[in-house]
Amino acid sequence: MISTATSAQSIMQRADIMAGFSEDAGRLTRAYLTPEHRQAHDQLAQWMQDAGLDTWQDSVGNQWGRKVSRNPTQPTLVIGSHSDTVTNAGKYDGNLGVLLAIDALSSLKDIEFPFHIDVVAFADEEGTRFNTTLIGSSAVAGGFNPDWLVIKDASGVSIAQAMMEFGLDPNQAGKDARTTDELLGYLEVHIEQGPVLETKNLPVGIVTGIAGAKRFQFQVTGVAGHAGTVPVDLRQDALCGAAEMINFVERYARQAEIVATVGICETVKGAINVIPGETHFTLDVRSSNQETLERSVNEILLGINKIAKSRELSVNSQKVYQAQAVECDSDLQQRWGNVVEQVTQQEPCYLPSGAGHDAMAMAAITPIGMLFVRCDKGISHNPAENVLVEDVDVALSCLINMIKTFHP
Repeated sequence: MISTATSAQSIMQRADIMAGFSEDAGRLTRAYLTPEHRQAHDQLAQWMQDAGLDTWQDSVGNQWGRKVSRNPTQPTLVIGSHSDTVTNAGKYDGNLGVLLAIDALSSLKDIEFPFHIDVVAFADEEGTRFNTTLIGSSAVAGGFNPDWLVIKDASGVSIAQAMMEFGLDPNQAGKDARTTDELLGYLEVHIEQGPVLETKNLPVGIVTGIAGAKRFQFQVTGVAGHAGTVPVDLRQDALCGAAEMINFVERYARQAEIVATVGICETVKGAINVIPGETHFTLDVRSSNQETLERSVNEILLGINKIAKSRELSVNSQKVYQAQAVECDSDLQQRWGNVVEQVTQQEPCYLPSGAGHDAMAMAAITPIGMLFVRCDKGISHNPAENVLVEDVDVALSCLINMIKTFHP
């Protein structure tokens, strides 16, 4: 049995070091292709090399490390997560999975495998800088879109320009994609970002699938008017219409057992004494079942349009994002379950992920398997994000044993 307690503490210390690579003083923000992103990858490369791994950076800035096999004729096992963060982030989202993978391979340094094992720190899962998501993993999976190169950040810098500043050639972006026949599978360990494991008092859980999502922007238009002279019954109040629509979304989500969120709602050119004439709001709908997601979105859109008609309002919607629901591989789920039961001596917990992960992109080319780690109060994307060193120890033991299940 490999002792992991000291390694778990080291991983926590490394997470603290990674949090220092931030473009914002006093808080963690590390976006794609920034100088701080380069610093973080340079540090990860050093830790990978210390673990005995060969290192390289690919065409879109993903950082790789490889446990080289003497017999590299078999497909490669890939383990990883992402190194970028949201604005004012926590220390463990994405980063914990990368650090666990490096430490796991360090612990297995003296064991020969008949195939390569790669660790990857994906470069752009969050989309903080360019409002994109999964650029790093999509490129690996053969899904890099050349149209992304012209997208600009808030300062007017395009992805192509940022790539050149990062030392990359945008003309080569995505051309080193991996293929199905060269991959054995993809494993990712990630904090849960939710309260289920904490509620069940369990350190880890096995992910069954990743929810698909659709996002929309709505423009509700009525008639602005004087707040004191237009009777309520004769108003075409865009904000009240939007409020009814938002309430409908909440009721529908409860009934359909999906999640739907209005994250932004704003009145355009509003004033305290003016009936709102135009209101904008966003909608994020998610389900782990793609058919349920499609049906729910259609019914929500029908309901919103019905409300608009009844209030003599116009409503326009624009879909701004979509991602397919993805199931985790059943064999990898079973392997994770066996490993978790062996390590924890508890019945394993299986749960879906409501958040997106790099595994979604990797599922296009290889079987995926994910392990969640309990996080304090389910808080994530927040400086209060926290994990227990004891849970990291369990996760590390599980990952090491999971890798061994691939050994003949």
